[in-house]
Amino acid sequence: MVTQPTWTGFTLAPNVEIGTNGPFVLFAGPCSIESKENALKIAKELKSITADLGIPFIFKASYDKANRTSINGYRGLGFKEGLDVLNEVKTTLDLPILTDVHEVNQIEEVAKVADVIQIPAFLCRQTDLLIAAGECGRPIKIKKGQFMAPHDMYHAVEKVRSTGNNNVVLTERGASFGYNNLTVDMRSLPIMRQYAPVVFDATHSVQLPGGMGDRSGGQAEYVVYLARAAAAVGVDGFFMETHFDPSLSKSDGPNMVNLSDMPRLLSQLLAIHKLGYTGGSVD
Repeated sequence: MVTQPTWTGFTLAPNVEIGTNGPFVLFAGPCSIESKENALKIAKELKSITADLGIPFIFKASYDKANRTSINGYRGLGFKEGLDVLNEVKTTLDLPILTDVHEVNQIEEVAKVADVIQIPAFLCRQTDLLIAAGECGRPIKIKKGQFMAPHDMYHAVEKVRSTGNNNVVLTERGASFGYNNLTVDMRSLPIMRQYAPVVFDATHSVQLPGGMGDRSGGQAEYVVYLARAAAAVGVDGFFMETHFDPSLSKSDGPNMVNLSDMPRLLSQLLAIHKLGYTGGSVD
């Protein structure tokens, strides 16, 4: 049985609140950092788009993508150089930052730059990582593992909250459905929203993991449909990877949104979200 949330909204970063009945929060950017120039260009464009629409925005990019299909898969610029780029985006454009951590020993340095720390889906059960992340004091965004039932994410939330850090966000990114395929069970959104604010990852949900042999494929044409459905169900934010030309992206291009399509898609999501529906009885 789905019950009403017991959590309250909180501040993710300056001027960015989640779960407070305001506009949804957008976490967006390239999959991995390809160059300083590329990151700044994408971030600047996203800042302009979201400012025009009145959407709170947090720039997302990874300094290192540890989970790759192949040993030859592009991972990013690496820990130090990648964090330096994220810090430049933060200071130059006055933007809050989200990035992911893979190991406990990364958290202290990442927390000096990132406003929100993300736990990757494959690491959502790693107790030491979740506790160390909670102890750093930053808001923690946990992606639901493709292998996890939504109700089991309660335990991931409680691991972080055991540190006294109650600022936790959960993210739906699809569930494994046979080989090289994901599907989204929209029931997971209200289920997880009982435990914490919920973000829908519209681009990884259409990923085809390992679907191109040595790398993942994707079905970006379905992003708009799943995102609109999630907005209708009721979410507190959206996560999307985007690029000026996804075909040139060094990672996750097949499931990305073209940056030129973001204004129209976000406008549609705003229109649905403003209906104010967050689940529950029709009575």
